[in-house]
Amino acid sequence: MGRTNYMRLVWIAAFAVFAGISCWATAESLHLLLNTWPIVMAYAVAIGFFIIASLGTKMIVDSLNRNIYLERRGARLMVGVVLLVVFWLGFSMPTNTHTFFYRTSINDMVTNDIAATTNYLGQIQGNTHNKAQAERKVKELENNVDVLLGSLMNEITNEANPGNGKKSKEILRHFAELLSVSKIEPLSYVGTSKQEREKICDAYRKMVYDLAAIKAQHIRAAVENPPADLLKDVKRDTEELDNIKKSVESGRLDLNDADDIKDICGRLNTAYNTVKAGRDFVNFQSKQDEAAYTAERPVTKVTRMLSVWHVWGDYIAGAFSGYGVGFWIIASILVDIAAFIFFDLAFRKTEE
Repeated sequence: MGRTNYMRLVWIAAFAVFAGISCWATAESLHLLLNTWPIVMAYAVAIGFFIIASLGTKMIVDSLNRNIYLERRGARLMVGVVLLVVFWLGFSMPTNTHTFFYRTSINDMVTNDIAATTNYLGQIQGNTHNKAQAERKVKELENNVDVLLGSLMNEITNEANPGNGKKSKEILRHFAELLSVSKIEPLSYVGTSKQEREKICDAYRKMVYDLAAIKAQHIRAAVENPPADLLKDVKRDTEELDNIKKSVESGRLDLNDADDIKDICGRLNTAYNTVKAGRDFVNFQSKQDEAAYTAERPVTKVTRMLSVWHVWGDYIAGAFSGYGVGFWIIASILVDIAAFIFFDLAFRKTEE
């Protein structure tokens, strides 16, 4: 009897250790999701639910144990399975995984979210997107001019039909459309010698390049600049994100503290809305980023990390490839299974 009581104390102690880890992880997950709750309430829910899940495993084990007498064995088995599924598989295990994953990944998530948002704010501030688009249009113009100019030069210098013929005039009409001028008059020249043809080619080249330069100036001048109010918000948010980064690095903000991370999320969310307001000046790095920043109510990547449901949804959608979420799922399961085993050993029913 003495040995049995001693071993039961060992099993109870082991259960307390593993159950304590599980309940801590569940309470932390709840507190991140519902930081207005008192932490005591989060622990009360975590402990209560885990005990119910443990009782469910005991009911399953007892109902399968043919060495003991048990009334309504089938009903106990069904109730035990339901308790295990609802309170462990539906609550304890997902929240534990959330906390384990959050603790190991939140620093990278905050760093990456700040870096991406700062980049988009910088695009608005420097108007780099519209300027880049304008330069692409200028480059396209230059390429088209060179192609048409080559065709014109070949037509003029064609030994079989030298000079300003019907084909040359057709090319000049294309030049007028390309360079946004009403008409380009053919240049007149005397003679069709090689020297004369080279001279007229040089004259056309200079005229076309001069008109192309004017068109390029108009393209660059037409670049829309961000409004002053938007630039003011961009400056404010850029400074805020820089302060967050410095505060995290110095330890003034604790990413594992529910209040601190909520504060970070609030400031990041403001920056997301500024990017949304300046979306026309931003070249998003991916369709996912564009959807996130321009949503009706933008939700930051860091904010999504606070919710166990968002984390699991994003994981199933493949958002955390390379982050080792699978390892933390297995770790969470093993911690809970160990606690259940020790609970069943400590309170197992034996035949009197």
